[in-house]
Amino acid sequence: MERTLVLLKPDAVQRRLVGRIISRFEEKGLKIVGLKMIRISRELAEKHYAEHREKPFYSELVSFITSAPVVAMVVEGPRAVEVVRKMMGKTNPLEAEPGTIRGDYGLSVTMNLIHGSDSPASAAREIALFFQEDELLHYQTSDSAWLGG
Repeated sequence: MERTLVLLKPDAVQRRLVGRIISRFEEKGLKIVGLKMIRISRELAEKHYAEHREKPFYSELVSFITSAPVVAMVVEGPRAVEVVRKMMGKTNPLEAEPGTIRGDYGLSVTMNLIHGSDSPASAAREIALFFQEDELLHYQTSDSAWLGG
């Protein structure tokens, strides 16, 4: 079973879209194994976005993600990274398909509501940044026989 990190960014929290977005993942059949609301420190944001450090938009990413609370969660399911990325839609909400989270709710490239790990390796690194192992729960869902999880 694969796990991935999902961050509901400050705009999702401030626009009160957290419940709607989480519902989409649950309705898809993904299992939430970790969930918390946090205020990301500058230090954590810089670690999280380290691969973008030399890019012109880096400081904007760090400033935005630290500007207000976020909801961090770990979701689990078959091909979770791929499934979550497909559900999120393209980074630019103007290019994201209707029916995706960004296509339905996103406003701009910076304020695009959500982050999801882009590979299983990134997911492992990012999950470890935001969650301790004892914060991730192992449990069986009643529909796991049908959903493969």
